[in-house]
Amino acid sequence: MKPRLLTPGPTPVPEETLLELAKPVTFHRSAEFRQTLAELQEDLKYVFQTTSPVITLTSSGTGGMEAAVSNVLTPGQKAIVCVAGRWGERWRGICKAFGVEIVAVEVPYGKAVEPSQLADALAKHPDAVAVYTTLSETSTGVGHDIRAFGEIVAKTPALLVVDAISGLGVMELRMDDWKVDICVTGSQKALMLPPGLAYVAVSDKAWKCIEANTASRTFYFDLKKYRAKLAESDTPYTPANTLIKAQRLSLKRLRSEGLESVWARHAKMAAAARAGVTALGLELFAEKPNNGLTVIKVPANVDGNAVLSKLEKKFGIKLANGQDNLKGKIWRMAHMGYIDQFEVLAAISALELVLLESGYKLEPGTGVAAAQRELAK
Repeated sequence: MKPRLLTPGPTPVPEETLLELAKPVTFHRSAEFRQTLAELQEDLKYVFQTTSPVITLTSSGTGGMEAAVSNVLTPGQKAIVCVAGRWGERWRGICKAFGVEIVAVEVPYGKAVEPSQLADALAKHPDAVAVYTTLSETSTGVGHDIRAFGEIVAKTPALLVVDAISGLGVMELRMDDWKVDICVTGSQKALMLPPGLAYVAVSDKAWKCIEANTASRTFYFDLKKYRAKLAESDTPYTPANTLIKAQRLSLKRLRSEGLESVWARHAKMAAAARAGVTALGLELFAEKPNNGLTVIKVPANVDGNAVLSKLEKKFGIKLANGQDNLKGKIWRMAHMGYIDQFEVLAAISALELVLLESGYKLEPGTGVAAAQRELAK
């Protein structure tokens, strides 16, 4: 049985990238590696839509998030944290670990923080040093209006810091034009690589804040050290150089397609997935769904965990469960990166068959037909 991975990270990796990972390990303090890192830097700037330097960290995306807190804030300083799911909670947890005073703008899971809520928080807390938010909240499927957030935050001294780990390369995000000050992503989502690399893009406004922070609690994630070495196309510590060489290939795939085409392709797959799911009488969990994944409410009298197990065992389709208190209550079907429209159709088809077996009433082919009609537009 062919396995089909439709989880919101890790995601499938293109064959040419996998072949690059199979090559012998090379030395990372070499002219060859410095050339590779320089090429990676230019392609990353394109994907982030920025002229600012993009720092490459050997870590998970959470390492990039920690760097975006530890370099910016000192204990006792204030940050506004937008919490609409588990990854907003991750921002809150990191800020708490570094002794930051947290002002939470919190909404129920499945809803998005509205720009007006952020504006109110900034008006009440003009001493906030930074705003932390999420582009794609993969725990719920919600997408945030980062462009509107940028317009609001840019009028204040605060920095706008965005977790775009599961959104960059899927949803439109223009870092410079939208006035995002720090943007974080990871390698294992739409950038089509195994886990292991985090990327942090930093604006001039954010660098001024980081340089003024002489009491930061950081060592390995000291972004100033990475910036200094980046001027030489190098890194301060041992990088995951095999991953960096392979990442270059996946980024060139994105660049050859063109970023706007990539965004349009993901939007079409997302529309097809939502059409297929709703045609089956299933409900979407997110009020404002993003284009990286479709999050589905488990219908009454259906064992959500059992359905996921059967999808994988019988059809090789791997979807993600809900997290924490949402486990067994939602299914998360990704359509990002190296996932194509036919894998989305396969997932909907398999879901139909498993739901039928579970006693859920539906007409076979209904969801697939609805998704195909959306793709045919």
